[in-house]
Amino acid sequence: MTHLNETAQDTGGDTGLRIVGLEEHIMFPEVVDAWRRAGTAEDDLAFMASTTGETGRRLAEVGDERRASMRSTGLDTQVLSLSTPGLQNLGAADAAALQSDCNDRIAALAADATRQVQGLATLALQRPARAAAELGRSIGDLGLDGAMIFSRVGGRHLDDHAFWPVFEAAEALAVPLHLHPMTPPAAVRHAYYDGFASEVSAALASHRLGWHYDTGVAYLRLILAGVFDRFPGLRLVLGHWGELVLFYLDRLEPLARIAGLPRTIGEYVRDHLYVTPSGMLSHAYLQEAVRIVGAEHVLFATDYPFEPAAHAGARTFLEHARLADDERRLIASGNWERLRGDIKR
Repeated sequence: MTHLNETAQDTGGDTGLRIVGLEEHIMFPEVVDAWRRAGTAEDDLAFMASTTGETGRRLAEVGDERRASMRSTGLDTQVLSLSTPGLQNLGAADAAALQSDCNDRIAALAADATRQVQGLATLALQRPARAAAELGRSIGDLGLDGAMIFSRVGGRHLDDHAFWPVFEAAEALAVPLHLHPMTPPAAVRHAYYDGFASEVSAALASHRLGWHYDTGVAYLRLILAGVFDRFPGLRLVLGHWGELVLFYLDRLEPLARIAGLPRTIGEYVRDHLYVTPSGMLSHAYLQEAVRIVGAEHVLFATDYPFEPAAHAGARTFLEHARLADDERRLIASGNWERLRGDIKR
């Protein structure tokens, strides 16, 4: 295997702006095999994108091509995470067996690459106590910096009390959890997104719209279920500029009163949520995100290898954004380094 630290170089350029991408994906053949055995190829719209073609090949590659993309876009560090659909749609035994191996391999890549690679743990929430223990091992023993989770576990919502041990562990360790999209359930896809050519329906149901709604709803359910009241130190990351939630925040505010919550929806968002662009390099969305949650709660991500930003333009976007220099540094890497510095290893 070619390691990412070989011929490593700082892409910071003359500006001295260090840029960290928080949602930069990877894939392992053992996970692909498990997906196939579980029928993921038929049930999950993310399967083909994560396993075939150029994106599938790039996900599995950890050498020269990945480094070249980092240089061309201006990214100094990739924070690696297992690509969607993760392990949460597998059987409990397969998922639990895979999570430790995935974390060992991500940690090995990070250890070899010094500052060029960091990592988020892969968790199998089907067995919550074991997942919580694996999070502890990943942070304390392996040196990873949080975990990537997905919006459902099989047919169960993430706010189910059965999964709260994972939130408890994340709060105790002071690590962020990145909530990533996954394909909506088949019944939702058929009811809301079918009726067009297969490729159109699939795109509408997943990466163009459907899974952003799905993830935003999952996040709101965590608020409404009282997860952040029970774990007031919990910090969550949402990509794609907050999975639509930020831009509907005024409309969502009455939910807090209806649900009898002790805080407003906006307070939960500003107290617990960090957002990234996930490669959506929109200056308008950046300005709105900074207005709503503040520059201190905006991180950066290119969504490697799925978005064009992963291969070109990330540094240009940040350098030309209408930001004060201190805000630019916070978003580029400062906020992430602060989060990492708070971790209790």
